[in-house]
Amino acid sequence: MCRASYFLLYRRVSSAWGRTLPFLSNGNRSHAPIRHIRSSSLSCDSQQGVKTAVDSSEFKKWHNGGGWIHTSAKVEPTVVVEIGAVVHSGSVLGANVHLGSGAIVGPDVEIGQATKIGYNASLCNCAIGDHCIIHNGVSIGQDGFGFDVVEGRMLKKPQVGELLHARIGNHVEIGANSCIDRGSWRDTIIGDHSKIDNLVQIGHNVVIGRCCMLCGQVGIAGSVTLEDYVTLGGRVAVRDHVSIVSKVRLAANSCVTKSINEPGDYGGFPAVPIREWRKQIAKIRQITKMPQSPK
Repeated sequence: MCRASYFLLYRRVSSAWGRTLPFLSNGNRSHAPIRHIRSSSLSCDSQQGVKTAVDSSEFKKWHNGGGWIHTSAKVEPTVVVEIGAVVHSGSVLGANVHLGSGAIVGPDVEIGQATKIGYNASLCNCAIGDHCIIHNGVSIGQDGFGFDVVEGRMLKKPQVGELLHARIGNHVEIGANSCIDRGSWRDTIIGDHSKIDNLVQIGHNVVIGRCCMLCGQVGIAGSVTLEDYVTLGGRVAVRDHVSIVSKVRLAANSCVTKSINEPGDYGGFPAVPIREWRKQIAKIRQITKMPQSPK
């Protein structure tokens, strides 16, 4: 940012804050108590993009950890809310939940007992089961990725239904910086005892069964259904609106382009039964080793 732009931004911010906090405009900053700065904040509605005021006077400091919780939130006394974590209105936290510093629990989120939420995790429009581990930087419950081209412009598809959420089962572990979108026409669901590695993207309306395992950098597009005991190797991609039957294993870097209806091992792009994929690789090697005819 150039110096002129930085100065203009500084003037605008100083002017806006100065109207509500006079000590910023008269140069006397040293004697202003911190609590005055906490008088209000702004949040942005994900559907309309409209900024709505949040009265921070409705938040109180939690006795166990030093974080902040809304007065309407239902929080068990054994919950730990570390300093810098925030619990918004209407949320319900079960016994022995632990929120790491910087974690944000949005309005009306439910977290089951003994679940651990890592640093800087963001939870909204979701319900988390019991005994889960949500690692650092995880985002759950944000809008899915969907746009229409209308008169040459990209317009965001509305997320239909305010009651649609991402629902995480019991004993689920979600690795650092993974993202799980909330549903748009059905809930996004992660079944009990499923394990998700770091940097995994799960699109809106995805339903994942029990005891599934998703390795690092897996990407699942919207409205996919995975039945129980499915294993996806690293960097597996699954296109939208396909189904994968129970007890399927996919090799790393595979791409699922159509539904898989038979249990077994698969690999390749597009994904085929593993033996067929290996034959394809062997054939390609044979072709590349063939002597080239002189031109």
